[in-house]
Amino acid sequence: MSRMSVSPQSPGGCGEPTGHRTAELRSIAMHRLIAERLDAALLGRARTRIGGWLAEDGPVDHRWALRWEELLNLPIGELREKLVEDSEGMRDLRQSTPFAGVLQEDERRMIFEEVR
Repeated sequence: MSRMSVSPQSPGGCGEPTGHRTAELRSIAMHRLIAERLDAALLGRARTRIGGWLAEDGPVDHRWALRWEELLNLPIGELREKLVEDSEGMRDLRQSTPFAGVLQEDERRMIFEEVR
């Protein structure tokens, strides 16, 4: 895997990253790998997970689940761009991702080491 190409700075580009910002950058790096792998099967798994979230007692707030549902209906190129978008809305949304479990532990570990 090549070096992660995420900005090490906090939003606004000033100073060292905070612990929270580091977590955001790691999330972007993980979603970059997920975006590269997007296919019909992966989208199907994500849609199934969102269906569970939208169940009466689902574990994720319906607002977030509905927003993910909207995103998954975008053309795949647009979805790939959104997955790695460094905006407040996407930073918030990635905290409840329907793509949990897609990456292998060694991939996640590498991202944690490279994005500090």
